[in-house]
Parts: sequence; C-alpha cells; structure tokens
Amino acid sequence: MSSMCGRILITGGAGYIGSHVNKLLLEMGYKTIVLDNLSFGHREFVKNTDFILGDTSDKYLLDLIFKNYKIESVMHFAAFAYVGESVQNPSKYYINNVVNTINLLEKLITYKINNLIFSSTCAIYGNPQYTPIDEKHPKNPINPYGKSKLMVENILADYRTSYNLNYTSLRYFNVAGADLSSEIGEWHEPETHIIPILLDVALGKRKEFVVYGDDYDTEDGSCIRDYIHVLDLADCHIKALEWTRKKNSGAFNIGSEKGYSVKEIIEIAQKVINKKIPFKIGDRREGDPDILVATNKKAKNILGYRPQYSDIETIIRTAWKWHVKLNKQIKGKQD
Repeated sequence: MSSMCGRILITGGAGYIGSHVNKLLLEMGYKTIVLDNLSFGHREFVKNTDFILGDTSDKYLLDLIFKNYKIESVMHFAAFAYVGESVQNPSKYYINNVVNTINLLEKLITYKINNLIFSSTCAIYGNPQYTPIDEKHPKNPINPYGKSKLMVENILADYRTSYNLNYTSLRYFNVAGADLSSEIGEWHEPETHIIPILLDVALGKRKEFVVYGDDYDTEDGSCIRDYIHVLDLADCHIKALEWTRKKNSGAFNIGSEKGYSVKEIIEIAQKVINKKIPFKIGDRREGDPDILVATNKKAKNILGYRPQYSDIETIIRTAWKWHVKLNKQIKGKQD
C-alpha cells in the first residue's frame, strides 16, 4: 500500500506499458491520473481513475493538471517508438520525445514536483560491444528513436544537478505478454513486435511470419533477443518509484537475462498454442544486432527487482489469451 497522499501522473497511460503500470498502481492503493492523446493508446485500457485527453505539447493543459491535482510523482511513458519511422522522420521524434519532455520537466520545476520515472530503452546502447549488456556499456544509439531517449537521459542528469529532480530511467529490452486476467494487453497499430505478429499469423490475420535474416552469428542464424513480461516491468516501475522517492536517481536495464532466437520463439509459440505457424526467411534489416541480452544485476541489487512472469512460455501464453480475446472484440465491432 502506498504511503503517499498525492497522485501519480502517468503520461501515455493508455498505451501498452503505461496501462499495465496504472492498473498495478491502483491495485496497490496508489492514486493516479492518466494523460494520453490516444494516438496509440486505447481509452478502454484506462479504468478506475481520471483520464485526460491531451499531451505534453500542451503547456496550458499541463498547468491545469498541476494546479487542479495534487501530483506527487510523474511516470513518463508518452513517446513515439517506431525505429524505422524515426529514421524517415526524425523531426517527429525529436519534437515529441525530447521537446515535449522538456515541457513536462519545466512544469515539474515550476510546481516543485521532484520525482520522475522515465521510460527509456536498450536502443540507447546501439550495436552491443559485449553481452550481456550492463549499464556501463557505451551509449551509441544508431537511430533517432534511441538518440531521443538518450538525450532525455542526459537532460535528466543535468536537471538532477541543478533542480534537485529525482529520477529513474528504466531501459527496457523486448517487452511482451499481457495482464493475467486478459483485461488489457498489447495492441499496436501498426504492430512491429515479433510475438504479436507471430500470433496474428496463428490467428490467420496475416499470411506468414517473416524471419528477417538467418545468417546472424548465432547458433541457428536468427538474431537473439531478451524478452520481459509486461507485468514484471510494471512491478519494476513501482519499485523504481519507491526508490526514487527516497531522493535517489539512476538508470537500470530491465530484461530477463535470457536470450531467445527468432526461430526459438516460433518453436515455443507453436508448442504453447498448439498450432503450426508458417514462416519464411526474409532479408536482414539494417541495424539489427546479432544478440541483445541484458544483465539485471543492478536492478536486482538496488531495486529488489525479481522477475516472476518472464519465462518465455508465460509470456507467450498470456499474449495468446489476450490476442484471441482482442481478435474477437475487433471482429464483433466489425460485424
């Protein structure tokens, strides 16, 4: 149960990760308020709390929120996160992910709110020089999305020095899975993540799954990634919040410490859902590293982070249950 009297403002709280964090915060007795422009979020994902339609580009709206609600801490998820699009349209990413975050930070200073949890990414590291990747790994992002997140991390460090802002940056690896009760889950349009795309093929919504490249320097030739269950990530946000409120600041990698190749994911998914999933080998994508796996040592030692749901079978099982439900809902609306 939370010991704070103010609310937590969740920007992007109608999105995939933000909505799972909001749900867990409410279950734990925290009070929240969600700000989302619904460009990618879903209004129905926000239950049992106040919802405000809008975004961090609107300084007047931010003033209204901070004047009318007693905000104690902010969790900042609102960002664009499509790597390919960031290469084609960097301006969109720098304005939304950097400039709009500065708008938000200015209001935190004005209204003397000292605690921020920032949604960062392993994309800030670029191509890994070694694995597993720890927080000391050189930061050399290879796309505007990763660069925009690293810029914000650097800004937060400066604001900590000058304005006493306490912050935690959580650098996620591949987030997957869904709420155990299938109330909410992963729902992106367009979808670019491997597990939901694979499940779309299993549901007959896509013809076949494409494995991008099978000549990587890995055992089966397909690239290896670290998958973390969205519920473990949500739990980590709350641990980070409690740590940050004690006037701490820092950055943490959040993964499962286990890597699975694309071909292994296909194999495990077929076993979990008991269905054959057709796939073909396509060309490699530019900038895809062979292996991306985290070490969680720092988060375990400092935040007490202990993943409970991040075994790959649980991730795929919860994702499948949600996916089947979502597909029925979408079909029902179309009929």
